[in-house]
Amino acid sequence: MFRNQYDTDVTTWSPAGRLFQVEYAMEAVKQGSAAIGLRSKTHVVLASVNKANSELSSHQKKIFKVDDHIGVAIAGLTADGRVLSRYMRSECINYSYSYESQLPVGRLVVQLADKAQVCTQRSWKRPYGVGLLVGGLDESGAHLYYNCPSGNYFEYQAFAIGSRSQAAKTYMERKFETFTEASRENLIKDALFALRETLQGEKLTSSICTVAVVGIGEAFHILDKETVQALINEFEIAGEEAPADETAPQDQDGDAQPAAADQGPADQGVAPMDM
Repeated sequence: MFRNQYDTDVTTWSPAGRLFQVEYAMEAVKQGSAAIGLRSKTHVVLASVNKANSELSSHQKKIFKVDDHIGVAIAGLTADGRVLSRYMRSECINYSYSYESQLPVGRLVVQLADKAQVCTQRSWKRPYGVGLLVGGLDESGAHLYYNCPSGNYFEYQAFAIGSRSQAAKTYMERKFETFTEASRENLIKDALFALRETLQGEKLTSSICTVAVVGIGEAFHILDKETVQALINEFEIAGEEAPADETAPQDQDGDAQPAAADQGPADQGVAPMDM
C-alpha cells in the first residue's frame, strides 16, 4: 500500500528527511480503537473504546494499571501496548524497591520514550505500533502524557488518539478550560461525551467502553460496567448540552469520508494484529 524504496528498514532516510517505518507505526495508532484522557488538578480520567472483533469473542483490554498512581490507555497494536505496560510496571517496582517511594510520572514517561526511540535507530528492530496515554498523580499534581511511536512525548490537559479521535478532540477543545477545576464526576462525564463523539452515531454503552480514574486519595482503578452504565444513564437523563447536539450531525457529515477510509485498513488488520 505504502511501498517505496525508502521503507525497507527503519534506519533508511528518504531524500525528504522522512523515516517511513516510523510513520507507518504512527499510522497504526490512527487505525486503533479510540482512547481518551482528561485531567484536572486532582484527577485523571482515561477512557477507551473496546469493541470485540466478533460476537463470539471477548474484547481486548485497552487500559492497564501500571501502579497505584499510574495507568495507561492504548491505541494501536494491543500486543505492543501490553509489552510496554509490563515494562512500565517493572520500572515502578524497581524504583519503589530502591527508593521506597513512588516513581514520578514524568520520569517514567521519559524512560518509556527513550525505549521507543531506540527502535527507530536499530535496523534489526521495528518501532512499537502503539500510542500510549499515560495518566498519573505524583507530588507535583495530576499529569497526562502522550507517548508516540517515534519516541516523542507531550503533556496535555486532554487528548484523544485512535480511530476518529478528531471528533473527540473537537469536543474537548470546546470544553478544556473547565477541566482544570472540574470535579471527578464532571471529568468522567466529559470523558464519556468525548468518547461518544468517536462512535459516529452508535449508542454508547458500558459494554463497548472502559473508564479508569486516578486521583488524590484514590488509587488507579477501572470502573466496573454497572457503574459506567449508571453514569451513562444519569447523564442522558440529565440532558446533553446544546453545543454538543448542534455539532454532532456536522461531525458525522464532516468525518464520514475519513471514517470510511480508516475503516478499510482497520478491518483488514484487526483480526491478525488486534487494533
